[in-house]
Amino acid sequence: MNVLITGGTGLVGTRLSAVLTEAGHHVAHLSRTLAPGSPYRTFQWDPAAGTIDPAAVPFAEAVVNLAGANVGEGKWTAARKQELLASRVDGLALLHRELTKPGHRVRTVVSASAIGLYGTTGDALVTEDTVPVGHDLLADLTQAWEQAATPLAALGLRVVVPRIGVVLSLAGGALPAMAGPVKLGFGAPLGSGQQWLSWIHINDLCRLLLAMLIDEAWQGAYNAVAPNPATNTAFTTALAEVLHRPLLLPRIPAFILQLALGEQSEMVLTGKRVSAAKVLAQGFTFEFAGLREALQALYPPALIPAPQPTQTLMAGAGSARS
Repeated sequence: MNVLITGGTGLVGTRLSAVLTEAGHHVAHLSRTLAPGSPYRTFQWDPAAGTIDPAAVPFAEAVVNLAGANVGEGKWTAARKQELLASRVDGLALLHRELTKPGHRVRTVVSASAIGLYGTTGDALVTEDTVPVGHDLLADLTQAWEQAATPLAALGLRVVVPRIGVVLSLAGGALPAMAGPVKLGFGAPLGSGQQWLSWIHINDLCRLLLAMLIDEAWQGAYNAVAPNPATNTAFTTALAEVLHRPLLLPRIPAFILQLALGEQSEMVLTGKRVSAAKVLAQGFTFEFAGLREALQALYPPALIPAPQPTQTLMAGAGSARS
């Protein structure tokens, strides 16, 4: 199968491209710039200008849309918020325009979304049928993202919308940022520590996206999360244990994070406890269903350096003060 990927050079797109290639599929990227030395054929587009290589869509039998600026990069100024929105909806509008034209073979579109759609849900276990609550930036952004994909189904295409949780990978995303302080002996839960983190190992995510592409039984929205979400405290504790590091502080108060991050602190101080039941009912089997096994696969003992003496001493001093 020929698969065209937007956002193919990002965290998920890079790994997915390799997984698809290993499975015998032909991958091409749709990108604003040409990457010299890329192993994948690359077509250019400019969603803001509404331009696209006319050969891009005719190449494909399926499209995976991962395009969207990283919400964790840059301050959330008014201009940045507009960029975050445009990077998601403009590309889908351009794809819709091209897919209305005759002469292509696309039958399936997998269009990424995120669990930010649900807003702040507290301890409630949310499913794909949960009505989004609140109107924070991430919820509004993700609702607009999904709404931009809706018209594709009216073209007779099979549209699958994975609502992706926190992706665990050493190549980028949230995990390296969370692991950094822990490795240095300064790890601590954030805020109350009771906010839920719904995660998925990147290998499982790419296997799930592959299943969505090749099996026509998949249609509509699915939570792309592992079956066992964890609180921030449980996640931080498990990460410290896997890395063989102590936790220095009971927790980092919310007001400090709010002062440091402003509006973006909502990304770490709020959580979502998201159900994977629909994905499991579809027959998907997770390789990494448990948090500890996922973290151990990413941080095998042989690759974890021993703590430095200064770290051990500082951690011990922190424990003595608690």
